[in-house]
Amino acid sequence: MIEHPRADELIEAVAGWVESIRPQLNPRDAFLSRVAVNALNAVKRELVQGPAAKAAAEARLSALLGMEGDLGTLNAELCERLRRGEMDVATPGLLAALKAGIEDQIAIDQPTYVSVGRR
Repeated sequence: MIEHPRADELIEAVAGWVESIRPQLNPRDAFLSRVAVNALNAVKRELVQGPAAKAAAEARLSALLGMEGDLGTLNAELCERLRRGEMDVATPGLLAALKAGIEDQIAIDQPTYVSVGRR
């Protein structure tokens, strides 16, 4: 099995190459290259941070719902309980679990974003 380069290392190499040629490009292509680099960096963050974020979300939702399952199953159960009115903003731990999940996703999608009260 090939261990190197890893997918995140390949993505970093391609993003670095695109960045290195960007100054030589016309304005439109320079802009598009920046968009491409941003997309590559988002994919890299998803590969590197995504598994831990998913595991943490599964653990939070399992504890909150009192059941085991994969993230899709747990999210579906949470949504169903919310629809039925079995859970709401007064449910202990619900808002904290949702906030933590959102913060984990923002760290992947928009790592430079700083929410109010979080610095």
